[in-house]
Amino acid sequence: MQENENLETENDDLYEHYRFTASVGQVPLRVDKFLMNFIENATRNKVQQAAKAGNILVNDVAVKQNYKVKPNDVVRVVLAHPPHENLLVAEDMPLDIVYEDDTVIVVNKPAGMVVHPGHGNYSGTLVNGLIHHIENLPTNSNERPGLVHRIDKDTSGLLVVAKTEFAMANLSRQFFDRTTERLYYALVWGNIEEDEGRIEGNIGRSLKNRLQMAVFPDGEFGKHAVTHFKVLERLTYVTLVQCKLETGRTHQIRAHFKHIGHTLFNDERYGGNDILKGTTFTKYKQFVQNCFKVLPRQALHAKTLGFTHPKTGEFLQFDSEVPEDMKVCLEKWRTYSENSKEDF
Repeated sequence: MQENENLETENDDLYEHYRFTASVGQVPLRVDKFLMNFIENATRNKVQQAAKAGNILVNDVAVKQNYKVKPNDVVRVVLAHPPHENLLVAEDMPLDIVYEDDTVIVVNKPAGMVVHPGHGNYSGTLVNGLIHHIENLPTNSNERPGLVHRIDKDTSGLLVVAKTEFAMANLSRQFFDRTTERLYYALVWGNIEEDEGRIEGNIGRSLKNRLQMAVFPDGEFGKHAVTHFKVLERLTYVTLVQCKLETGRTHQIRAHFKHIGHTLFNDERYGGNDILKGTTFTKYKQFVQNCFKVLPRQALHAKTLGFTHPKTGEFLQFDSEVPEDMKVCLEKWRTYSENSKEDF
């Protein structure tokens, strides 16, 4: 059904099904043969097909079936569906509820909280807390209660959750038709010269690193994606921007800004945890490391969320404060910028 197609970010999930670490005495061995030795009922054809699809990772990089496994290599098989069913367990946990009625609930998710259960995160997720708070949540096409969109584990901010089947279908349609409003704050490396702009480029899973999303500007791969941005503050070697999502692809803001040369600050997966701009002085390096410590995640916050209420038809808009870790980091950069006499 088309109503479920709006959950665009869900289609790009990869779940770890197997993980093996090669021993220190491992002799070079093709990865397809290596996996057949460990996975019960595995056939060479199935393993080779998984490799061709980019689902076999060695040290987090997709490899072909003829890759030779070496000592201490970490070999993983990742697939699009969860490895286990019935993972959902209700858990009593504090939820920052911004709004709730009999149809929808709006939650302010803290950084570090996973939205839904998956490999390595079978408990403590937002969904675990939601099903304790609300009985009989409707499920989306991926069997995830209440979810019509999501944000990354280390991204903070607002999410709307459907409490009824009608709300699920209605909100799904709104996200699919792009009539919702989603504004994010992001701190990115470098000085963005334009006051505002538009980033367009198909987003799909990277052909080099399956844990990353990449931009394919010619449109040959991936899904259409558009991000609008406006500069809020220029802070010497970083820029605070407001991002408005026209589409909602996996890691959209993170991939788009890396593509234009402005990786999100301290975004480890995309290389933003390196010092990408600035001086070579030890003091500056120490300053940046201190910023990383106070903000130990990508600098991204889902600040504003707007949608039409499924029942009343009223357009609702919610705003959330920038979280403390991001505030402290921004204050450090403001102080640095005020005291810096360097030109950039």
